[in-house]
This record gives sequence, C-alpha cells and structure tokens, in this order.
Amino acid sequence: MKTLIEKTSDKLVNAFIKNKIISPLPLKFTKKLKDAEKFRKLCESKVKDPIIGFKAAGTGFPLMKKFGEKEPFYASIFKRNFDKSGKKIKINNSTLGIELEVCYLVKKEFFKSKGNITIKNISKYISHMAPCIEVIGYRQRKKGVTGFGDLCSDFGANVKFLIGKKIKYKRINIGNLKTNIQNKKIKQSVDGNTNTVYVNPLNSLRFVLNKIKKDKINLDKNFYVFTGSTVGVVPILGKGIYVGKIHRLGSVKALIN
Repeated sequence: MKTLIEKTSDKLVNAFIKNKIISPLPLKFTKKLKDAEKFRKLCESKVKDPIIGFKAAGTGFPLMKKFGEKEPFYASIFKRNFDKSGKKIKINNSTLGIELEVCYLVKKEFFKSKGNITIKNISKYISHMAPCIEVIGYRQRKKGVTGFGDLCSDFGANVKFLIGKKIKYKRINIGNLKTNIQNKKIKQSVDGNTNTVYVNPLNSLRFVLNKIKKDKINLDKNFYVFTGSTVGVVPILGKGIYVGKIHRLGSVKALIN
C-alpha cells in the first residue's frame, strides 16, 4: 500500500504533466521548507521529461525576512516548461504572477569541477546570458503564499519560462541594471533592478550551482540557471503581450492568454 507522500506526489506529478488543477497539498508537505524540498525532489524524480536547468526562487531579501528563511531555494526546470520569447502562456485562477529574470547558460564542464563555486571562479563555467520571463503559479486550487514551502513543494511554482536572445557571457555590472516589464494594452508597467536578486544574479547563480553540487546532480550537458525576479512577483492584470527589458541584456516577450 502506498504511503501518503507517494500518493500525493503521484497526484501532483499527474497534474504537472496533464496541466490539471488539484486540491491543495497537505500542510505536512508544504509548511516547512525542509519537508517541501524532500517532496519536490520526489515529484521531480517521477517526471520523465528532460531537465534543462534549474531556477532560484525566493531570492528577495524582504521575502526571506518575511518568511524567516536565511537563503533562497532551487527547483529543476523541465523541457516542457521552457520555450522561446513571444510564445503563448495560458493562465488560470492559480497563477500567481509574472517575473523578469536574468538567466545563464552554464557549460557542462561545471559538473567536473572540484570544490565550491565562488564569484572569482564562476565566470569560466558560463557560456551565455539572456533575459527571460517566468510565469509562476500552482497546480492546486490555492492562492497566496504563506512560506517558501508553498512554492517549493509545487515544482518551485514554475509554470513556464520564455527566454530572449542569448548573448555571449561577459563581465558587466550585473548587480545594478535597470529592468522593466509592461503590458501596453492595459497600461501596466513595473520597474525593477537586478540588485534585488540575492545581492545580484551572479551571486544567485553561485548559490544554485553549489546547491546542485551538494545534491550530487550531474546532467552531463549544458544547462540553464534562472536567477530570480528583478521586479518581484508582478500580478497579471490582463491578457496580451508582456514585454520585459533588462538594460544591456535585451528584451523578452510573453503572450498571456
């Protein structure tokens, strides 16, 4: 007979694969981040779709302080949830919002590295960088966030990533770039800055790389790391095209349907 964690993970994985909405997960899997991470890893292990990268989440210091956490968390991103700029994204009542992020393409040589990744040695593992949009939400009939466990337990609350044009990695002042996301049709515009992302996106990347190293993950291929929102969680106030711009990196679009 299956345990509660096995039954519940099967339900969530089925919802993830078939784009369904289920009843809220039991609190025992979502209240504490440690338990949510264990549940996330179990769910991820049951998805047969290829992993193309990882996301950092909860990267804003005010959010960490609010929920009593000392650091962000990470989650795997699957191929089915990744697409090019301009593609359509369906939303529902469980969608939480839209985010604008910096992402990095990391060389597979990273998996052969020894020791911790630091800001000093991180550059040699980065191939490209790009702006990206993430839509976040649940696969549950659930609204709002009471802690990082809520987000982490449900595949890191990832619905879809859309990536803009990649450029070759170079050292720039990534910790102080102006950002903006807007939907002109409904006159919604939100400004941000890369300095809101766990000091800066490069530091967020360092955090994720050291976490996947600690968890002994080896994809043996190049992979993406999505570093966290530069604009917070922006509510989706209407349908249409959302355009995100990151100074010196470029732009990315999402058609919200």
